Amino acid sequence: MTIDDPHTPLRQDIKLLGYLLGETLQELEGEALFERVEEVRVLSKGACAGRAEAGALLEQVMSEMPEDEAITVARVFAHFLALVNIAEQYHRVRRRQHALDEGAPQRGSLPEGLQRLLDAGVSPEDLWVTATEMRVDLVMTAHPTQAARRTLLRKYATITALLERRDRIHLTPQEEGDLIDALRREIAAVWRTDEIRQTKPTPLDEVRSGLVPFEQVLWDAVPDFLRLLDRELVQRTGKGLPLHAVPVRFGSWMGGDRDRDPNVTSELTRRAVAMARQRAAALYRDALSTLYDELSMNQASDELLAEVGEQWEPYRALLRPVRERLERTRLWAQAIAMGEPPPYAADEVYTDVVELAAPLLLCDRSLRACGDDVVADGRLMDVLRRLPAFGLVLAPLDIRQEADRHTEALDAITTHLRLGRYSSWSEAERIGFLIRELNNRRPLIPQALWDGTADDLSPEVVDVLQTFAMAAQQLPGSLGAYVVAMAARPSDVLAVEMLQREARQRFNAQAAPLRVVPLFETWDDLTAAGRVMHELFINPWYRQYIATTHTDRQEVMIGHSESAKDAGRLTAAWALYQCQEDLVRVCQQHGISLTLFHGRGGAVGRGGRPAHAAIRSQPPGAVDGTLRVIEQGEVIQAKFGAAGLAAQTLELYATAVLEATLMPPMKPKPEWRVAMDSLSERARKAYRRTLHEDGFVTYFRTATLEPELVALNIGSRPARRRAGGGGIASLRAIPWGLAWMQIRLNLPVWLGVGAALEAALREPHEEHLLAEMVDQWSFWRSTLEMIEMVLAKAEPGVAARYDAALVDGTLAATGEELRTRLERTRAAVMKALKRERLLETNPDLSRSIAVRSPYVDPLNLVQAALLKRSRESNDPRLLRALMVTVHGIAAGMRNTG
Repeated sequence: MTIDDPHTPLRQDIKLLGYLLGETLQELEGEALFERVEEVRVLSKGACAGRAEAGALLEQVMSEMPEDEAITVARVFAHFLALVNIAEQYHRVRRRQHALDEGAPQRGSLPEGLQRLLDAGVSPEDLWVTATEMRVDLVMTAHPTQAARRTLLRKYATITALLERRDRIHLTPQEEGDLIDALRREIAAVWRTDEIRQTKPTPLDEVRSGLVPFEQVLWDAVPDFLRLLDRELVQRTGKGLPLHAVPVRFGSWMGGDRDRDPNVTSELTRRAVAMARQRAAALYRDALSTLYDELSMNQASDELLAEVGEQWEPYRALLRPVRERLERTRLWAQAIAMGEPPPYAADEVYTDVVELAAPLLLCDRSLRACGDDVVADGRLMDVLRRLPAFGLVLAPLDIRQEADRHTEALDAITTHLRLGRYSSWSEAERIGFLIRELNNRRPLIPQALWDGTADDLSPEVVDVLQTFAMAAQQLPGSLGAYVVAMAARPSDVLAVEMLQREARQRFNAQAAPLRVVPLFETWDDLTAAGRVMHELFINPWYRQYIATTHTDRQEVMIGHSESAKDAGRLTAAWALYQCQEDLVRVCQQHGISLTLFHGRGGAVGRGGRPAHAAIRSQPPGAVDGTLRVIEQGEVIQAKFGAAGLAAQTLELYATAVLEATLMPPMKPKPEWRVAMDSLSERARKAYRRTLHEDGFVTYFRTATLEPELVALNIGSRPARRRAGGGGIASLRAIPWGLAWMQIRLNLPVWLGVGAALEAALREPHEEHLLAEMVDQWSFWRSTLEMIEMVLAKAEPGVAARYDAALVDGTLAATGEELRTRLERTRAAVMKALKRERLLETNPDLSRSIAVRSPYVDPLNLVQAALLKRSRESNDPRLLRALMVTVHGIAAGMRNTG
């Protein structure tokens, strides 16, 4: 890496990958097509540089290009953008390693973060206690509109590994040539692989894909991270990380997230848990095989010898049956996952992580008693650290279901029992009924309802009851939380507690009750969250239940996606901040510890932002040693797609949570709150006013590919929560953001922001106040900088081309007005940040956008043309071609919404 320009290696990697892609194109598709791609690339670069004649000629070339040729050109650019992503992601790893080698670790790394906390006055003891008690849960879920296939993601991982080998190992000329050949083969295989799914993925497909990062990266990355944390704690506090301490753990929503998705059933959830258990057993079995080979010594402690008797190789004698039982566990779980009768009884397999840990802990004690600490601190310690991190299922599965579904179920139950209609009762009546049943030891729900044989049950009610029945019959450690989506009142939580208690009674549950986690999503629900939790905590039954069952800890989830779609990004950001303040205050008032669960998406419009900035911008007390956060789809690939990326991500989360806990940010000044209230209200009104303007919904569905999303095979989940209607209310937040991102307008992030800032900046006092907030308040600064980043990615000229192709004269004014507001918002944000141009303080991102734009712009031209042809001809074959452009634009913009 050169001293003058640390990005030289990145440019070299991009140049190499681009050259190999071009070479592949020449060999497999011919010289003529290669020259056409080069022509489009040169014209697009010229257009991005501001040469109007190049832009005009590019449009002409693309409009006259035959459809098949245009699609192939789009494929080339899409693959190049994917290769750029690979190079950039690896470059992050390279810069991290270079900084460590130079003794100047990057901000957010463990060496830098721990030392910075000590330098700020945190005592070594406080640092050690907080680090060992910290609990960060990263909850993996499939992106409902993730573009890239699992097959391609695996090939991208291979390319990343080859770049790393080329970068870190001193190669002979022959080895260098062999490595280039390997890259060439992999890129050729990528080109020959159909990037479009033949069929819509099922939830089980998403479960399989979701397990890949655990098998390929996290299984090794987690013990490596914990080894680094242990070493840094010893160096800075004099004490290492206890074996049981796992600051970062994992959860999953894949196979458990219902949210009105008819494809996710109780049987599917049961199979998803079994699939995860099968993969975990295989990983532990392989790890035990390696340990078996390593622990060949014949000296052991009396304790271990008493367990195995006189054996020549006592450790192997102890581990042999463990390994065999793990294989039985794998086969047992595999049969359940396939819907077949298991070949072994439950007592012949591992169902409890404590049982698996016992012989391994015995090995550890014996090795240390015999002076073999160096052996104990190796692979054996890695396996012991994996046990609390991954359990027997890699990531406990959360269940998410919408609150209204529980209301429907209780309505059916009370009607069947002739108690009245639960749905028509007041909130007080609902709570009274639920608490009476929770205090009543006799079961309420008759067997006919559990069986689904009663003739007055809808399929939706049967599914809800079967889900509770399935959850009650799962083994300990299989499931995590029960998330109540669209929670709005205390009875939404109590309803789940009552249904859970009924199922646990009926089916003799072995595992502890699931944590019931209300999810507050809309702007109205966020503003009421504190009041709702207060009403729950003053309920004597619930307060006692939290104390005895969940050790005085309450988990609450807050939704970033729906709130932004409902009220706009700026208003949602402030509502989320105040909601967290309210929840912290209410929990402190009632003596309850709070874990906040953030439902962020990858895109900024859905709450996405760099982990360190996101955590550090939360209000004081919101991150008190604990944090749960969703990691979704393509974000998983970007953060955990390779070992170096995973290590960096885990360090960033750990250091940010430590910093937020031990050095919480300052409270906002009263005048800042007044300013934010005003900005939020102005932004919300402007946002909602636009969404309700005449013609807006029609324009949205005409100028974007939102109507086509239903037909594209890019996710298992329906694009809308409820069937019928083409409005925005029923549309999920992800396709809402995806549609605008694809045409490069990025409207959900900035709409309303410009109007709010312009009004504030007209007043000198408010302008000064906003500048003070940027300088001193991390929440406001990071919020504006995220909006700035999205504005830098927006291209109103590209959006105008969609209008030219798809929008008739009566709607054209709507698009023109939106693009005008975009430009005014850019000016207002730059003024608020005191900047002459967007991203002037973030040259790396600015450079990345500049590299990508010449390759994304032609994809947009092809997509607009395909949309026009598809709507005119109704030819379903065009949808596959359209998906090529969706994939490429998503890769170029670094998110799918």
